Amino acid sequence: MTPFLSLSRLIDTISTWVGKFTMWLILATTLISAGNALVRKAFNQSSNGLLEIQWYLFAAVFLLGAGYGFLKNSHVRIDFISSKLSDRARNWVDVIGILVVLIPFCVISIALGWPFFMQAFISGEISTNAGGLIRWPVYGLIPLGFALLMLQAVSELIKRIAFLTGSGPDVLSGEEAKSDEQKHLEELEKKAAELLAGDK
Repeated sequence: MTPFLSLSRLIDTISTWVGKFTMWLILATTLISAGNALVRKAFNQSSNGLLEIQWYLFAAVFLLGAGYGFLKNSHVRIDFISSKLSDRARNWVDVIGILVVLIPFCVISIALGWPFFMQAFISGEISTNAGGLIRWPVYGLIPLGFALLMLQAVSELIKRIAFLTGSGPDVLSGEEAKSDEQKHLEELEKKAAELLAGDK
């Protein structure tokens, strides 16, 4: 199991690096959007290219950051059901979900997205808007994003199997496994309990 866990750590490192890169894309999107709005209001000028690069960057954040979201357990999960399951049951649900749903979905998305990207790349497809951008870079985000998500799915699968076989920790339990929303909800519940205790 050790070589697989080493592979998992390598994939986690890649996902972390890509995730941190996408955070800078959020800043870039915000600055471009603000700059475009200021120029439009101040000088009555606008650019379709600047509008489209905002869409491209926004798409990049979601597609490239999906694997990082999976790594950090910030994806949508039905907490009120999963919290009632045992640690082993939760990990088995993830193993089945990754194998039956996530990896096949990623394979299908890559298979459908790649020809779409190649066609645009070969033809040099450009936006029909005046001053618009070339389209193939944003089309390329589809297979790339799903490939990164599938890589992270493999890493998470290794970690779940390692736990189930007694070769690794349970990454779904503990403080580090909680999503930001879960932590925020727990803080609110704690404050509410303190307020109620203070009223008494």
